[in-house]
Amino acid sequence: MPSSPAASSATAATADDLATLPSRERYSGLIWLVAASFFMQSLDSTIVNTAVPAVATALHETPLNMRSALTSYVLTLAILIPATPWLCDRFGTRRVFGAAISVFAIGSLLCGLSQTLQELVMARVLQGIGGAALMPVGRYILVRTIDKRDFVQVMSTVSTFGLLGSVLGPLLGGALVEYANWRLIFLINVPVGIVGVWLNYREMPEYRLETAHRFDLFGFMLFAASSALLLTASEFAADTTVRWGQMGLLIVLAIAFGASYVWHSHRTKHPVADLTLLRVRSVWVALSGNLLTRLGVSGMFLLIVLFLQVGCGWSPLAAGLMMVPQALGSICCKWLVNRTLVRLGYRRLLFGNTLIVAALLAMFALLGPHTPIALITLLVFVYGGFMGMQYTVMNTLIYTDLDVKHASMASSMASTTQYLSMSFGIALATILMQTLLHGQDSAAYVVAFRWTMLVLAVITAVASRVFARLDKTPPTGQRVSSTP
Repeated sequence: MPSSPAASSATAATADDLATLPSRERYSGLIWLVAASFFMQSLDSTIVNTAVPAVATALHETPLNMRSALTSYVLTLAILIPATPWLCDRFGTRRVFGAAISVFAIGSLLCGLSQTLQELVMARVLQGIGGAALMPVGRYILVRTIDKRDFVQVMSTVSTFGLLGSVLGPLLGGALVEYANWRLIFLINVPVGIVGVWLNYREMPEYRLETAHRFDLFGFMLFAASSALLLTASEFAADTTVRWGQMGLLIVLAIAFGASYVWHSHRTKHPVADLTLLRVRSVWVALSGNLLTRLGVSGMFLLIVLFLQVGCGWSPLAAGLMMVPQALGSICCKWLVNRTLVRLGYRRLLFGNTLIVAALLAMFALLGPHTPIALITLLVFVYGGFMGMQYTVMNTLIYTDLDVKHASMASSMASTTQYLSMSFGIALATILMQTLLHGQDSAAYVVAFRWTMLVLAVITAVASRVFARLDKTPPTGQRVSSTP
């Protein structure tokens, strides 16, 4: 039976009303889906750390032997992320994202059921296979779907959930281990994954090419080998007894594979990581600035926990709670990102904000066992606010001068750089602490912490010079709207 004219008019009016809404309101379900995936992945990246002793005891291993369970996940992420643009072009964003959530949830289930370290490592690799697509595909979907005037605000929202996941991870991991069972730190991802699959079916748009190009398998193998060797070398550097010979060999091989990939990428039509994008100034500044900044700040969480627990005698739960002010500061500051970016532009904001972050890192060197808790809380809160702004602006910079057809590749390269730099940053912080630590008493840890923070502050300050290479005036049409 044909619909009445009145019903047709009402449907048309509803469609017109939806079309006039801001994109962040029209695609609210999609934004929640991407935010949930960011939260789930960030939570899983940190929740295991506080549970390592309990898991090691349950699996009849030493805590040191559990390193493979931690690194296998990050290694898999860094290696597989460059393949995600081709997967989206070939199979479509809805299928890829849905499969990623499903594989991640299955991997989490198997982690919770593991009876040996080998089973846990294999399950973590499966988790990484699913997790490798969550962040880059989520960013790509938002770039393709959300209007430019709303993009920074939307990215600020989803990155806030990622930050919450990384901060709540250690707290939740410690609480579950102490009051329940370590297996729950993995099993909680299963119901979240089920809801994610349902939301993906309802909210995820489908973007794909009619005919996808041939996958650059050889380039992928070169890129994967170089990334894996560099990450493995950083793990060796973080050992208490550094194996310099093996680490040096791995670095030489990584450089050789990396140089081979550069040579190969200029001779293939569709490389797995398109290095020609580096010719765009905002792209190479975003990637190199991101790498250098995270090199200075990625070890901060580990250092502050060591300082508070070993140097100041705090309990693990109390030290973990000190991460909450950092999350609150980041959330509060993110609401100012859009307007501040419109007023200052990428160049001035990133240059100035990076120097402020470096100064705050140096201020941590002033802390000691007798520093009032309120003062430490305030410093952590302020640091979290400026770091939240730093991450949000860095994560959007790479897309400002690119055509939408390059968004998938840019998202993949940004995510790969992020995980590589996080690994290197944690390794660097550990190496500095080990080098500067003279003795095992609490006072030695405080001294080593202070000097390490000063070195990391200098490294972070150097990153500001990279952001100074941006154009002084943003190109026409690239300014972010201040619409709330």
